[in-house]
Amino acid sequence: MSNPAVPDPTHPPVSRAFAATSGAVAALAGAAAGHVVAAATDPATSPVLAVGSTVIDLTPTPVKEWAVATFGTWDKPLLIGSVLLGALALAALAGLLARRRFAAGAATVVGLAAVTGAAALSRPAASPLDALPAVVTALVGVGVLALLIRPGGRPRSGEGTATGASRRAVLGAAALGAAALAGAGEWLARRRTGPGDVTLPAAAKPAGELPQGLERTVPGVSPLQTPTKDFYRVDTRLALPTVDVDSWRLTIDGDVEREVSFSYAQLLAMPLVEKDITLTCVSNEVGGTYVGAARWLGVPLRTLLDRAGIDDTRADQLFSTDVDGFTISTPLEVALDGRDTLVAVGMNGAPLPVRHGFPARLVTPGLYGFVGATKWLSRLALTTYDDAQAYWTQRDWATDAPIKIATRIDTPRPLSTSDAGQVVIGGVAWAQHRGIDGVEVQIDGGPWQPAELGPDVGVDYWRQWFLRWDAKPGQHELAARATTLDGDVQTAARATPFPDGSSGIQRIVVNVG
Repeated sequence: MSNPAVPDPTHPPVSRAFAATSGAVAALAGAAAGHVVAAATDPATSPVLAVGSTVIDLTPTPVKEWAVATFGTWDKPLLIGSVLLGALALAALAGLLARRRFAAGAATVVGLAAVTGAAALSRPAASPLDALPAVVTALVGVGVLALLIRPGGRPRSGEGTATGASRRAVLGAAALGAAALAGAGEWLARRRTGPGDVTLPAAAKPAGELPQGLERTVPGVSPLQTPTKDFYRVDTRLALPTVDVDSWRLTIDGDVEREVSFSYAQLLAMPLVEKDITLTCVSNEVGGTYVGAARWLGVPLRTLLDRAGIDDTRADQLFSTDVDGFTISTPLEVALDGRDTLVAVGMNGAPLPVRHGFPARLVTPGLYGFVGATKWLSRLALTTYDDAQAYWTQRDWATDAPIKIATRIDTPRPLSTSDAGQVVIGGVAWAQHRGIDGVEVQIDGGPWQPAELGPDVGVDYWRQWFLRWDAKPGQHELAARATTLDGDVQTAARATPFPDGSSGIQRIVVNVG
């Protein structure tokens, strides 16, 4: 029997380029097969996504904030791409190792799969089944590597040196198969996430018809109600969860008189209310886009807490958990102070989309999302900050984060060019749970001029505004600030999002021709 570590001169080893490519294709095929298995069980356990989620959890807060500020909604695709490129580089090394000693290359592929399995099992709500995609990844990866590179590094098919074309054909077929598997997994995952054929009942307390917004007369101003498809999404999830509404439960426990649990059907059977509320992400920079206004349908939080019996003599936080174990803390005082906090099941007249929290989420007016807008909600526990720390609390973000007064200039766009004459400056302002009383605009450092406000939808909703400006040719600086109903003027002091939200006045430069 020949030594597999010693090349056989009658069957030359494959080239280094072919070996490296084979390793990468084998890893892709394994990951694609694991992705299909994850799509059928839990998409978050897909090999690349599991590793990416672990990277997110281990990334220091300043780096996370830099990524969000720099790449915006592209931060997750770039992270997934980076993880995939890193894995492919190591897989190429596995192919080179297999060229001379197949066992070393196979062990490298298994090691890569083991890392993905460890990442999947490290999730808060992980179960042994979550390791299955990694096991499949290892088996398929090693199998494809053996198909492409015979143990000892010799060609798998044909004889002598006349095997180049056949080897390339096998390699191409393996790559196409990996792509097909990845596509099938993505199709299956998308099919399994979503509200399906859920029909929401009418609200017992409807919000009434929304006023006509300024967007019809002031082009470029954000719509009064943000379309669901355009509503911002910021969270740590790389894969949307799959939730079976027939088995899903919302549990309320902790420092309560009695533990209670509600099914999705029981929530829908309760008197539902509609509320128009603007949400803002704490990662929103001055003038940023991580803010949106929607009509929410749900059960008042206080109604559900009263079912459990509130013990507020000891508890000081509402500790919420999503279906995968992610946690958020909300000051209990805020949850009980009478504001229109909802356990929402609907958004803009339809069931919650999965990307926005289906089947249920918290909506807390006046608090940034990281302390008051838990998506994919499964548990609410009354406890203390000393007894339990949520995900963002552990990373030194603020525990009480009221939304700061803010104004955004939507039109004209920064560095845009407008014709001389009348130019409309417009945008939106928000100070949830306090309300907007006025917006002022400053041009080229001159006096603050009052803008006209759009319709008033309530203190928890943003206000559109605009100012007609007789623009002269040249370059100009525009700024805007808001004042709340209680007379508080938006501060000019600059602050970054960490740890409790950004502040400052947006200033943009525009050109007039």
